[in-house]
Amino acid sequence: MNQTVSILIPCYNAERWIAQAIQSALDQTYPNKEVIVMNDGSSDRSLEIIKSFSNQICWESQPNLGGNATRNRLLELSTGEWLQYLDADDYLLPEKIEKQINLLSQNPKTDVICSPAIAEYHDEEKIWTEPSPQLHPRDPWILLARWRLPQTGGSLWRKQAIVDAGGWKVDQPCCQEHELYLRLLMAGKQLNFYDHSGAVYRLWSHSTVSRKNKYEPLYRRLEVKDRLEQYLETIGELNQARQDAISQSRFECARIIYGFNKELASSIVARIHQRNLHFQPKGTAAPMLYYLIYRFFGFKVAERIAAIKRNLTLKRQFYTC
Repeated sequence: MNQTVSILIPCYNAERWIAQAIQSALDQTYPNKEVIVMNDGSSDRSLEIIKSFSNQICWESQPNLGGNATRNRLLELSTGEWLQYLDADDYLLPEKIEKQINLLSQNPKTDVICSPAIAEYHDEEKIWTEPSPQLHPRDPWILLARWRLPQTGGSLWRKQAIVDAGGWKVDQPCCQEHELYLRLLMAGKQLNFYDHSGAVYRLWSHSTVSRKNKYEPLYRRLEVKDRLEQYLETIGELNQARQDAISQSRFECARIIYGFNKELASSIVARIHQRNLHFQPKGTAAPMLYYLIYRFFGFKVAERIAAIKRNLTLKRQFYTC
């Protein structure tokens, strides 16, 4: 394949990581590429480090406008048919783009090539990685409902598809890629899947929106699910498997929300059963004892007993220290 891939790196105060991100882009084995870096008003040494790569990359600097505005500016600057977005604190494995581009010979009508990312966790004492779940089932609506479509860097995006969908939503503070996936699917764009993980998503800071305000992503996640459900219902494609996926994901959100807003969590579960009469929770969000209590006594009772169990466990741990 001779199509050009634009590797687009938005950067805001990432002096610790930006050099590795840029170098991982330059080290891609796929030859037909350009690397464009946008300094989004950094106040640290990020711009100095970006400039040190000289003519190996293209770069631009702007006042701080935020992540999605910066991604849209990079979209405008790009000349490639395909886009690799790479956050400044993440990095790529060398063959990531080449392996995804090779998939196009079998699926030339693809608009997004989705591959799972590798999560790299950092704390004060250690660093460890965990692979993302494989992308199954291959129904993109179910994967989006279950929040299993890849983090931004995991996918390779056809530029025209993002343009057709209207670009990145500037006022979306988190869950940006999920909101974009939704609009791409609503626009009829084709997602295909490749199970090789070639992007590393680094989780290290508590200053990002998703980690600074841990509740905001839950609300945004529910918004995406509401829009997804409404759209599928409107076009007559809300089958039982998709409804079950939406219900399970709403339930998982409700369990977290119950800890700080019991009324909202209960209303979410009530809505689940209005939309899906025979819903029963499953997976790690509903272990066997919880499931049985939920089934026979309802959500609130199950949550109260779960809270008692957690408190007893904490007390046991305290007294054995």
